[in-house]
Amino acid sequence: MRTVCNLNRKWAFAKGIPQPPAEVPALWNFVNLPHTWNAIDGQDGGGDYYRGTCCYVKQVKKADLPQADRYYLEINGANSSGDVYWNGRHLAHHDGGYSTWRTDVTEAMGEENLVAILVDNSPNDHVYPQFADFTFYGGLYRDVNLICVSQSHFDLDYHGGPGIQVTPTIDGADAKVEVQVYVTNRKPEQTVRYQILNRDKKVIGQYEGGLNANFRIQNVHLWNGRKDPYLYSCTAELLENGQVLDQVSARFGCRSFAIDPERGFILNGEEYPLRGVSRHQDRLDIGNALLPEHHREDMDLICEVGATTIRLAHYQNDSYFYDLCDQRGMIVWAEIPYISNHMPGGRQNTVSQMTELIIQNYNHPSIVVWGLSNEITMHGAEDADLLENHRILNDLCHKLDKTRLTTLAALSNCPIDSTYIHIPDVVSYNHYFGWYGGDTSMNGAWFDKFHAKYPNTPIGMSEYGCEALNWHTSDPQQGDYTEEYQAYYHEELIRQLFTRKYIWATHVWNMFDFGCDARNEGGENGQNHKGLVTIDRKYKKDAFYAYKAWLSDEPFVHICGKRYVDRVEDVTKVTVYSNQPTVELFANGISLGVKEAPDHFFYFDVPNAGETVLTAAAGDCKDESKLRKVEQFNESYRFRESGTVLNWFDITEAEGHLSLNSKFGDVFATLQGKMLIMSLISKKMPKGENAGGGFDISNLGNLMEILSGFTLIRLLNMLSTRNVKMTKEELLDLNAKLNKIKAPKK
Repeated sequence: MRTVCNLNRKWAFAKGIPQPPAEVPALWNFVNLPHTWNAIDGQDGGGDYYRGTCCYVKQVKKADLPQADRYYLEINGANSSGDVYWNGRHLAHHDGGYSTWRTDVTEAMGEENLVAILVDNSPNDHVYPQFADFTFYGGLYRDVNLICVSQSHFDLDYHGGPGIQVTPTIDGADAKVEVQVYVTNRKPEQTVRYQILNRDKKVIGQYEGGLNANFRIQNVHLWNGRKDPYLYSCTAELLENGQVLDQVSARFGCRSFAIDPERGFILNGEEYPLRGVSRHQDRLDIGNALLPEHHREDMDLICEVGATTIRLAHYQNDSYFYDLCDQRGMIVWAEIPYISNHMPGGRQNTVSQMTELIIQNYNHPSIVVWGLSNEITMHGAEDADLLENHRILNDLCHKLDKTRLTTLAALSNCPIDSTYIHIPDVVSYNHYFGWYGGDTSMNGAWFDKFHAKYPNTPIGMSEYGCEALNWHTSDPQQGDYTEEYQAYYHEELIRQLFTRKYIWATHVWNMFDFGCDARNEGGENGQNHKGLVTIDRKYKKDAFYAYKAWLSDEPFVHICGKRYVDRVEDVTKVTVYSNQPTVELFANGISLGVKEAPDHFFYFDVPNAGETVLTAAAGDCKDESKLRKVEQFNESYRFRESGTVLNWFDITEAEGHLSLNSKFGDVFATLQGKMLIMSLISKKMPKGENAGGGFDISNLGNLMEILSGFTLIRLLNMLSTRNVKMTKEELLDLNAKLNKIKAPKK
């Protein structure tokens, strides 16, 4: 019988080791898996986290292992490329940091075994991802196992798959279930015994025969999303003369779905709006080396907010998390890290990563779409090689899986008429109107325009969001990084997106703040702060509760602005979120009135004098916060960028003229300003392919819609992480020149 031995404990580890050692080095550090070497430097800013080859070494005694005919080393995540050496013999190489891969170590097995795994997250031109807005944490960051099996066993060699594939289809009140297994070294006299079990572990179907079996489940209990995520299971036993040689199992759900260009997502024949979040897997000071309890906490938070869908971006997630999605009824978008910058040498890697994603995760009922790419058209959408790569991936998905659809996440400025947009079955866009450009009102209008021109193409919103840290204001403005602007932004987006049922799915970017070591934004470098929850999972921002008010059935009330206590105005606006029909707000026990809000957002004008205790009551739910009247604005609430040469409040301004604090769109709208900026970019932008890190001067016209909302100083601060460096003196000189240019009239 199969035995799985976990090898997570006590690996000797060292950085910068290009070749395996001949023995376990006594002076190396010892670590337990999961492990990443970028848990700290991948989140502290500067874009300088260690990317190179590191080595993990461990001794394994055969006497400590079960007796078996074959031994397979299983690596569930080595980012981003890995090499296995067993007793000095090179056995395997794998490119792709987010999937499971295995190698047969039987022939190299001795009584005493030195296992060495070299892991490399160095930049290269053929393994995705290479350019993206997140940290590529290096390491053996998921489990490493030794699988011990008989000579004849369920397949362990085919793209890291489980050796069993279950395909249920709905047929009236019943479900037809086709089971296919794959066996290595099968003998003629060997048979496979199949059993279908319900959730109570009762056998409801059994068959013994060859490599496939067909069952019919009468009056099937449907897997019905968050409402009722009912799971069956299938076990397959490899038999020889009545003896069980090997066993595999898979849970599965019976459900039907469709994506309709007018009605949105349809689950089991009923409209089932997909309103949810995207998820990055990393955590503060842990990176991507997560334990099961971390995954469970993430799922609990996503369920609390009321989401019905998760986009697992931008790579294959841990199999444990897909299991949680099945169990909790999430509808999942799964994708590969074909992202941002198309690499002509990376086609084979996209094919192998997509193959592994599908083969390894085929049995999960939660998954409904395979994502081909994300924002891959940063340098244009009509590149012939890029288009061919997408057609190959699209065809591959349909060949490997005839039950699911394909999709992609398009860059905001990608033309809706481009060939690329219409390759997959359905499409979604990443839009940040109201944060990176334009204003919030543009979002709904954009979707109406797309839907009017392509009424038969399902369209979704794959990313939208804005950054918020512990900065606060009573006058929120685009780009200020305050929690109040993030709350306002999401209120506006909820109203626009959730009332258009033709939008097949919406995914907030992001559920959690996440590491991006190159980022220099918001005053806390090294992170993207668009999350509804902080990277340590300890604080739910106000916007979290805006979604909970719309999506969750759990009664609650939440007063916004709990971290914004000191306020200067005599009357201050206080927002309350609740999914209850009415909210009453009390100030020091005195009622300020009862309000109704069909959109779940309740606004109160609150007298601000001395110290005030606010209490919100909605049904049986209560929440409390405090206010304090101050004469001067509390400067600890004001955004100050760290690590920058110059901040916005250090910049001189001339009335009616431009400055570094002007919006990029306003500067570019003037001839003098445009010439000044184009000259600066041509001088400062690094030369060579990809040197600009996605800021393509030849594509500047198409980028204007996105960039126009940035202040010039904010944009220059961001570009400093892409090797566009300016000194304080250069910035002040540029500001002086801008002060002489009249600002465009509004």
